[in-house]
Amino acid sequence: MDAELLNHCKELLAPLGAVRTRRMFGGHGIYVDDLFMALIAYDQLYLKADDETRPRFEAAGCEPFRYAKQGGESISLSYFRPPEEAMESPALMQPWARLAFGAALRARAKVSVKRPKAAAKTAKKKPGSASRKAG
Repeated sequence: MDAELLNHCKELLAPLGAVRTRRMFGGHGIYVDDLFMALIAYDQLYLKADDETRPRFEAAGCEPFRYAKQGGESISLSYFRPPEEAMESPALMQPWARLAFGAALRARAKVSVKRPKAAAKTAKKKPGSASRKAG
């Protein structure tokens, strides 16, 4: 992993908020304000995308993150390289970084909506287990 690339990416994304990185999958995950919104793999920055933002990345000709599974099958994830010019400065990166940040916010909101359902199931089981103890 190129430390210079990692530091450059942190600088590019810093206008959005507090940036931290974490080693993962042979590369680095990038968090802004504790939202996982980008990764560095194969010496390239990839930004998070979703159904709302994917068309913007595709229209700009951005390449998706792909890796080869065992057996040679190519897997594509919802991360895209930003346009080359966006790598030149934080100002040029901001529109793309904001798209990724928005996708990360929406992903976190989906997870938050799912969690109360799991908690409700647990809460339903508790009264039953209490009545078994009493009985």
